[in-house]
Amino acid sequence: MPLSEKQKKYLRRLAHPLHPIVMLGTAGLTEPVLLELDRALTDHELVKVSVRMGDREARDAALASLSQRTSSELVQRVGHVGVYYRQNRKSAKIIIPDQ
Repeated sequence: MPLSEKQKKYLRRLAHPLHPIVMLGTAGLTEPVLLELDRALTDHELVKVSVRMGDREARDAALASLSQRTSSELVQRVGHVGVYYRQNRKSAKIIIPDQ
């Protein structure tokens, strides 16, 4: 289920003090990066990812691909940093408000 703007705003507020946990470098989107992001989303639910790639189109494509391949929601993108959210089905740590 896609997040509403109200829910995204709430998650952005929670993500503000966070530091990037996953770094995507010049090697691009590799399987170890996907596995690390998947693990981080399972552990934390809300994760910042730093993307240090060439041009803007490459960063946009990488951020979109990360969201799709990890079944997460891209909450925000600012510069080289993307914020992802995926609720832990077994034990949710972040309770987001209803629409």
